[in-house]
Amino acid sequence: MTIRLGLYAALAGVLTLASCQSDEEIKRQKYITEGILLYKSNCANCHQVDGKGVAALYPPLAGSDYLANKNNVICLIKYGLNGPIVVNGKRYNRPMPAQLQLSDLEVAEITTYIYNEWGKETGLTSVTAVTPILKACETNAQQNPAPASAP
Repeated sequence: MTIRLGLYAALAGVLTLASCQSDEEIKRQKYITEGILLYKSNCANCHQVDGKGVAALYPPLAGSDYLANKNNVICLIKYGLNGPIVVNGKRYNRPMPAQLQLSDLEVAEITTYIYNEWGKETGLTSVTAVTPILKACETNAQQNPAPASAP
């Protein structure tokens, strides 16, 4: 009987903690979970699962000074990059393919994951923040398109 009461008390404690999470924290956790899956299927081949990149070919995300400009990162996720880029003082010059199939929400989820994992952030990058950034960089992407990713 005492063990059963202990189990009920523990279960009640877990339910209480879960119910104490704010809606914003629950949304952040959902973005991160989806972001991990999207990152693995769209980004990890080059940037690697651990975010360390591939030697002289693809830049790291982990410990990257390039993460300082989130707007640029958001644009790169969707529209890719042609030409050289400098990350942590090292020059990289491999094209990053556009990921035009990604929705604004998916870009927000990847961004939230990247910045929570390697960008020293603990917040949410919402789709309402990402959409105007993507609209602003869309014109530039049309003028300087990166190669589309393979289907």
